[in-house]
Amino acid sequence: MGRTAHITESRPEQGRVKCQHRDKCWTGCPFGGYFSTQSATLPAALKTGNLTLRPLSIVKELIYDKDKKRVTGVEIIDSETGLTEVFHSKIVFLNASALNSAWLLMNSARDVWDNGLGSSSGELGHNVMDHHYMLGGMAEIDGHLDKYVYGRRPTGFYIPRFANWGNDKRDFLRGFGFQGNASRSDFSRNADQLGIGASLKDGLSEPGPWSVSTVGFGEILPDHRNKVTLNHDVKDAWGLPVLEMDAKIRNNELKMRKAMKEDIVEMFDSIGLKNATAWESTYHMGKGIHEMGTARMGRDPKTSVLNKHNQVWDAPNVFVTDGACMTSSSCVNPSLTYMALTARAADFAVEELKRGNL
Repeated sequence: MGRTAHITESRPEQGRVKCQHRDKCWTGCPFGGYFSTQSATLPAALKTGNLTLRPLSIVKELIYDKDKKRVTGVEIIDSETGLTEVFHSKIVFLNASALNSAWLLMNSARDVWDNGLGSSSGELGHNVMDHHYMLGGMAEIDGHLDKYVYGRRPTGFYIPRFANWGNDKRDFLRGFGFQGNASRSDFSRNADQLGIGASLKDGLSEPGPWSVSTVGFGEILPDHRNKVTLNHDVKDAWGLPVLEMDAKIRNNELKMRKAMKEDIVEMFDSIGLKNATAWESTYHMGKGIHEMGTARMGRDPKTSVLNKHNQVWDAPNVFVTDGACMTSSSCVNPSLTYMALTARAADFAVEELKRGNL
C-alpha cells in the first residue's frame, strides 16, 4: 500500500540519500530515499547524455510510412506556442499510459486504417481494465491504550488474494486483495463537540481508541465492450479529438464486491476485533487509476494489437510497454510489471537494431 522501495544506505554516486523522514514521498522524494521516476530513473538517464526532456510537447501523432510499414517519427505540438515539430527516430517507445497510448495510436495513420495504427485486429481501444475499489471495512481494537505511534510509518498491511485460490471456489472469476492500516484516533474526533477551557484541551490532547481500516482492490476482467474511442466532434485546446470512454464493471465484478465486504467483516470478527463493519461507495471505471488494456499483447495479429515483444503488429518499430499492453489486470499494483516489460522490450529492441531488423 505504501512507499516501501526505500534504499537502506545512501548512494552518493546516484545522487541519492536514504530516507530523511521529511514526508516528501508524494512528491517523488527530492532526497531519492525511495524509488521513483523523479529520484532514480530520470536522473540516471540524464547522466547518459542521451536524454532530452520535452515537458511542454504534446505528441499529436506517429508518422507512418506506408511503403516501409514503419513509423519514422512523431509530430508534436508545443503547448505554449501551438507550433508543430517532427522528431525522427528508428524506433519509438510509446508509454503515454494506457488510455493516452491508445489515443495516440488511434490518431495515427488514419489514411491507412480508419481507426488508426494498430487497429487492424479490431482490438485497439477495447478491453479497458482497472482495479475496482471504493469499498472496505473497519473495526475497533480493544486495549493497547498505553501504546502510541511516533514518527511516520512507510506503509500499512496487505492481505494478498485468497479467493479462487486452492480449494477456495467462488461464483465469480479471479479475486481481490486488501490494503489497510491501524491507528489511534486523534483530536479531530472531538472537533464537532461542544466544550471550552481546560476540559476541552485535556480531552483533545489524549488520543482515542485504536481502530483498523482497510480498502479492497479487485480484478476487472478484460471485456471487448469496455472501450475508448476518439470523439472527432469534440476538440481539446490544441484542436485534437478527445478520448471518449464507454466502460463499466460487470456481473463478475459486482459479485466480487459483495464477497469482498463479507470476507473483510468475517476476518475482523475472527481475530477478535469489535464492531466490524463494511462500507461501499460508488465506483466508476478509472477511479482506481490503474488503467490497463486497450492495446493488448498476443500471439495472433487477428486478435491482438501487439506481439509478444510489445511491438505493434502493423509497425514493428513501435513498442508499447505501459498498461495498454496488458491482457489481464490481476489485483495488485501493476507498475512494476510495466517496468519489467519495458526493460525486456528495450533489450530486445537493442538486439534487433544491431541485427538491422529495425
